[in-house]
Amino acid sequence: MSNYIIGKKIGMTQIYDESGKLTPVTVIEAGPCPILAVKDRNIQIGFDAVKEKALTKPVLGIYKKAGVSPRRMLKEVPKVSGQEYAVGGELKVDIFTFGEKVDVIGVSIGKGFQGGMKRWHWQGGPKTHGSTSHRRVGSIGSSTTPGRVFKGHHMPGHMGNEKVTVFGLKVVKVDSVNNLLALKGAVPGPKNNYLVIRKTTKHKRQVIKPIIAEQKAEAGKKDAKKQAAAKK
Repeated sequence: MSNYIIGKKIGMTQIYDESGKLTPVTVIEAGPCPILAVKDRNIQIGFDAVKEKALTKPVLGIYKKAGVSPRRMLKEVPKVSGQEYAVGGELKVDIFTFGEKVDVIGVSIGKGFQGGMKRWHWQGGPKTHGSTSHRRVGSIGSSTTPGRVFKGHHMPGHMGNEKVTVFGLKVVKVDSVNNLLALKGAVPGPKNNYLVIRKTTKHKRQVIKPIIAEQKAEAGKKDAKKQAAAKK
């Protein structure tokens, strides 16, 4: 029905498959997400029930108009062409299947103000011989030419707390009864962080052998046959 759903990170654990292989997974509470409005290209969906007093009146009016109980999260996601949507319908975790690849969008954990060595993985200065510049910034540019610091130069500053998308996570388990989704690997943010899960937009490219390589291979086979015939 849709390629998107809203979820909440519960935490990480481990799952054993039928062959006994251990897989680290992130468990996400995904849906159900009621449909609040249907637009030309997008649909509005909500997630995580909340009391009315926690929302402002303009936002609360959206839920009352749709006839849906209030939700804490409100998102617009693209529609799938050819699908029909109705206000009041629900998107559930069963839109995903085992083995499918998904992308997870969320806000990363905030680290506060950090130095360059932690933020940008600098190597650092000399450790011995009287050096006092172990973790300092050092030179950030020339004086006369160009006489300025280039934009985007790696410097100490605020780290984390930014939108991050993790691509191609494998769906290990889908629990439709409890609305749980287990994905192989880690996802952005701390526990109880809200996430948007979608079917992956990146697929492996089909590797097509160049015609030249095929011609060389055929020529090599012909040469080998000629050499074998000459030896006889």
